[in-house]
Amino acid sequence: MTQHITDVAVAIFLKPDGAFLLSSRPEGKPYPHYWEFPGGKIEPGECVYAALVRELVEELNVTITRATPWFTFIMHYTHATVRLHCWRVHTWHGEMRGMEGQHFEWQRIDALTVSPTLPGCIPIFNALRLPTTYAITNAAEMGIDTYLAHLDSQLAQGLKLIQVREKSFPPDALREFAMQVTQRAHGHSAKVLLNADAKMAADVGGDGVHLTSAQLAVCEARPDFPIVAASTHSRGEIERAGALNVNFVVLGPVNQTFSHPGIPALGWQRFSALCGDAPMPVFAIGGMQECERMDAIEHGAHGLAMQRGMPADPSPAV
Repeated sequence: MTQHITDVAVAIFLKPDGAFLLSSRPEGKPYPHYWEFPGGKIEPGECVYAALVRELVEELNVTITRATPWFTFIMHYTHATVRLHCWRVHTWHGEMRGMEGQHFEWQRIDALTVSPTLPGCIPIFNALRLPTTYAITNAAEMGIDTYLAHLDSQLAQGLKLIQVREKSFPPDALREFAMQVTQRAHGHSAKVLLNADAKMAADVGGDGVHLTSAQLAVCEARPDFPIVAASTHSRGEIERAGALNVNFVVLGPVNQTFSHPGIPALGWQRFSALCGDAPMPVFAIGGMQECERMDAIEHGAHGLAMQRGMPADPSPAV
């Protein structure tokens, strides 16, 4: 028999300081008094955004004025299997009230004060922990000393996620450079992923690995690291990454890039079509500049992956 899947629109209300909203489930529903992200079932023929608008008026007495797609995943419960379409809600109006008698609380990912939460909250919590800027090293072009000084400045200003990607470095030089980046990053509680073999990532104390699209194609199991990311260029590669349960992917190139001049640019419309309902957060990559952050978010990106476009002052989460 074909398994029935219920599609659910999920609202992640976000304040500029990173706080997000959880609400309690009322009596009479499965998991009463558990905490969850607001939302509800998508009616036949209804798009996710329309379902969000309707459900949030019914649940919380608020009307959303800006919401953007994020990622989608399937969750199996004893009473149902649901497909959770997660959207970030950035602006809304109306006096927030629990229209079904539920409680609601603003929370922070590093200081949750309500419990228990539904199991379906866990992938969303993990995504909320993920910074929205993914820096890619550029030491071969800038020079190692210049790049490390640049990195120190970015770390001091809040950069939290870095990919070591230096394809032209011989193994010994790459190992030494990756170790320096990792030591600097860990001094600022930032995470480092290596675009290299898993053994080197472990040797330098990295937090994870970033799989190339070629590695993704032949990888049979998720590498044994806390964080695993992958480069993708197609919907098939995104689905492959999802099967490996990676934490996030980069998708591109959105624009023409200096380092890959022969690869056609996706553009924002194609990017949006490819990453729509992706099973994990997706970073936009390829000639990204800080001024394109809002375009990226509107088209479904979690944030920006940048190399030459890294600003002097990394932006906070959106």
